[in-house]
Amino acid sequence: MKNALKLLLISVLLVAGPALNAQELKFGHINSSRLLGVMPEREAAQLQLQREERSLINELENLQVEYQNKLQNYIESQDTLTNVVRQLRESELREMQNRIQAFQANAQEDLQQRQMELIQPIFEKIEKAIAEVARERGYIYVFDIDGNSILYFSEQSEDVLPYVREKLGI
Repeated sequence: MKNALKLLLISVLLVAGPALNAQELKFGHINSSRLLGVMPEREAAQLQLQREERSLINELENLQVEYQNKLQNYIESQDTLTNVVRQLRESELREMQNRIQAFQANAQEDLQQRQMELIQPIFEKIEKAIAEVARERGYIYVFDIDGNSILYFSEQSEDVLPYVREKLGI
């Protein structure tokens, strides 16, 4: 009984093996940057990021104006100040410079983090659409030719960008 099962399994593999190898392997490629460029959500994310950036720039400008005013007042009254008051004002100016520098660094960090938060859902939507198109059209791989890691792709590799755009309704 075991021998008959083994013989049947070997027979099936011998018959089905070449048929499996003969199946067409489909490869696709896409330029994700081009796709991202036409996504309507990207423009909304960019506008939101620009608004937040403008708000941070306004706050930075306010801090710098305040610093310049204090510095100008210090320079104008420097000769009339006592040593204790002069040291206090110089210390305040140094602290303000440090706060401005810290604000700039934190603002840049926050903007980068916010950009990732706004773009991540768009990338997830793109990846989902690519996966759906790949399954529907029978691709075994879809390569992103946007990066520099793909050095060559054949004409047999199909550009899936039109299908993904259709899937996304754009």
